[in-house]
Amino acid sequence: MKLEDLVTPALVVDAGALDHNLRTMSEALPGARLRPHVKAHKCTALAARQASLGHRAFTCATIREVEGMARAGLGEDLLLANEVVDARRLARVEARVTLAVDSEATVDVAARDGIREVVIDVNVGLPRCGCRPDRAGRLADRARSAGLLVRGVMGYEGHAMPIEDREKRREVVAQSMALLVEAHAAVGGEVVSAGGTGSWDMNEWATEIQAGSYALMDTAYAKLGLPFRQALFVLSTVISKNESFAVADCGLKALGMDHGNPTIERGRIWFCSDEHASFAPEAPLSVGERIRVFPAHVDPTVAYHERIHVVEGEDVVDVWPVDLRGW
Repeated sequence: MKLEDLVTPALVVDAGALDHNLRTMSEALPGARLRPHVKAHKCTALAARQASLGHRAFTCATIREVEGMARAGLGEDLLLANEVVDARRLARVEARVTLAVDSEATVDVAARDGIREVVIDVNVGLPRCGCRPDRAGRLADRARSAGLLVRGVMGYEGHAMPIEDREKRREVVAQSMALLVEAHAAVGGEVVSAGGTGSWDMNEWATEIQAGSYALMDTAYAKLGLPFRQALFVLSTVISKNESFAVADCGLKALGMDHGNPTIERGRIWFCSDEHASFAPEAPLSVGERIRVFPAHVDPTVAYHERIHVVEGEDVVDVWPVDLRGW
């Protein structure tokens, strides 16, 4: 099969760029130093590639991801880095599963539903999940008194990731990790889990880094000057043209747009609607021509698609199901 044979919009990954990204990260953060986050690609075939390079522990965002990774034989050490209020499905997974908790309620859920291991999730500046650092020790005590093994702490400095100035980003990461280190001193355990693609090489405090987007990359992370290549794009077809603009057949239902407009080959995006991307071409295009569209946010982009087409040049060499979609 060739690229030109694909029905568009089609999610495509360049095999050479992907291999470069996986090997670059495995050499820099070998083995247990990286706990890849599968929410970025939601694909057990890609996770197996990561495992083959030494990354045997994984981070998950949903129960569905945990279940799918276990079924694929990748359940050696799975961290669900998210709070849940019903963990019964997790307790039935045949894998080592660690659950993030950030409140008395989520600790009690873990104990009630048969979870054995937890980490204390700490808010380090991103207004999302996580307890205050000064409450982490008390939560750990409650978890241990309920019979849970507390492996350590986790915290995500996600608010630092979009900062393009490297020194400013490093400063924010350091501030966030000071809070996590404070919490870890009260909690104990061997795990300090944090970090992402934007801080993978500057987070000196975490014992493991939860980077995920590095494997496929997007245009938001590309602004940071990272050593990872843009491996993923959405192949699209020009379906209409006007004197001043053209329209491709990929829009909001094929692209993650929360980080801004995608970058389009041979043109500048004006806007995206449900099924269309309107853009100003740099040179004349014909209806029927194929173009590559590079998303600003890889995670939701992948989740919109059922399969990933792996290509070498113009040849489609493999098709991977996006088998961890949904909840």
